[in-house]
Amino acid sequence: MSQHPEYQYLNLAKDILKNGSDKKLFFTPEVLEEYKKKGEDPPFIRSVFGRQIRFDLSKGFPLLTTKKTFFRGILIELLWFLSGSTNIKPLVDQNVRIWDEWAWKRYHKHCLENDPKNDLTQVEFIAKLKELPEDDEWVKKWGDLIMVYGKMWRRWPASDGREIDQLGWVIKGLKDKPFRKSYVVSGWNPDFIYAMASKGNVNEVPPFCHTTFQFAVTDGNKLNLGLYQRSADLFLGVPFNIASYAMLLLMVAQATGLEPGEFVHTFGDVHIYSNHFDQIKEQIAREPFPFPNLKINSDIKNIDDFKFEDFELENYESHPPLKGEIANIGGY
Repeated sequence: MSQHPEYQYLNLAKDILKNGSDKKLFFTPEVLEEYKKKGEDPPFIRSVFGRQIRFDLSKGFPLLTTKKTFFRGILIELLWFLSGSTNIKPLVDQNVRIWDEWAWKRYHKHCLENDPKNDLTQVEFIAKLKELPEDDEWVKKWGDLIMVYGKMWRRWPASDGREIDQLGWVIKGLKDKPFRKSYVVSGWNPDFIYAMASKGNVNEVPPFCHTTFQFAVTDGNKLNLGLYQRSADLFLGVPFNIASYAMLLLMVAQATGLEPGEFVHTFGDVHIYSNHFDQIKEQIAREPFPFPNLKINSDIKNIDDFKFEDFELENYESHPPLKGEIANIGGY
């Protein structure tokens, strides 16, 4: 019998622990001071470079089972990306807190420099964002991340002022000329990254980890999706990434009338944070359960028409959750 596909993830974790290089992380002075107050050393990462795993979606939906994975949050975030929104208000309203810190950082930095009396903690900031209506000017200004995956995918800012729908172009092309090799969506725009950014484009969101992804048709009608991820947090982030892009593949396949094939996940720097070592060792010792199935409303044929209610996760059995603290880098 073939090995359960989840062992690709578990074996990668073993590879990193055994063969990885330990690297220091960049922390701002403010964050280092917080660690000092707690009497803690900041975490480091142990990483390897250049790895690949792949999942055949005909053999189940790759939601990891060796720890319970937050499917609801993954789905809500993906639908938010597909909407092209940059404002976290829809996520906050549904108690999905994946992007809270990045919006708060921008507000906090502004207050420290210009308006310290109106500064808020992150908890207070999110509570205010949730309380106010979406058309409130404060929400529109401070809930906005300026640049995030959804805008890159659906509203890429062109030099002539247009906004380009990369994913929409890909879907149209897959319907008309499925065998072309150019169906790539990029999330890497130097005009918003580091010192390369134009004036006014600098923000608190780091350079996107999911650099680019590509759709390709094989065997007549099998739609495959390949992701290149420049930086990957194996314990906290990668389980979300696998499920999110596998779900995107299923959605695009349905929208184009193609059969879902493989999700191929290629990593640049893939790493484990030192404060996650114990948890991932426990995860490695667990035996995977069979992957669940993801049922999608077959009536939906347009990528913009999918709603939360159109998805049903079936037969998901998992080991208990494993918690890990996110390392607050404080900058890039």
